[in-house]
Amino acid sequence: MSVSYKSKPTDKIIVLCSFLEKRYGKVKFRTEDPFKVLISTVISQRNKDELTDKTFKRMSSVLNSPEDYARVDVKKLASLIKPSGFYNQKAKMIKRTARMIIDDFNGKVPRTREELMKLPGVGGKTADIVLSYGFGEKVIACDTHVIWISNALGLVDSKDPEKVRDRLMDITPDRYKRMLNLQMVEFGKEICQTSRPKCYMCELKYICKYYNNVYRKEHGE
Repeated sequence: MSVSYKSKPTDKIIVLCSFLEKRYGKVKFRTEDPFKVLISTVISQRNKDELTDKTFKRMSSVLNSPEDYARVDVKKLASLIKPSGFYNQKAKMIKRTARMIIDDFNGKVPRTREELMKLPGVGGKTADIVLSYGFGEKVIACDTHVIWISNALGLVDSKDPEKVRDRLMDITPDRYKRMLNLQMVEFGKEICQTSRPKCYMCELKYICKYYNNVYRKEHGE
């Protein structure tokens, strides 16, 4: 079956997933401690990956459980998070999250998206990351790369993270769901950049709505 930029999203998503798997390889997942995944994801908000890793390792040498985070002085916690961005706000948020997990969820990170999103500072993306890496659920975390690429290819027609996420969950085969975010992020950094997509070197341009409707006209192709 021939697939083009005018094809159905259900056909194009198969092409995308197969391409990403071939280019970046299969992602081997191992389930991590859900609480550690949650804390590291909160720290990662508006932060660079390498700084997040250093910060979390420093924190983990002192703190581990929800009880540890609930007991620690907020200024001490902020000093551990620094120089990551918004360290004061994140310290307060993490302490509130730890206390809520203890008081409302018997010290265990909740396993549903709805309950996770009740925690301070936890939106849809963070909840899905916890579900995927902490509990092994087949879900798609939706960030700026995922939103941009999904719209560019014509898989969705929305900038709303929840709508994009729901649509991708509907059309993506289960076996690709957990790896899709990681692979789309890599593809977004390498080729399909939000500010200046490198369409001229993209192997997916034949199925790409943005390339065929916008880029070609702007560049006279």
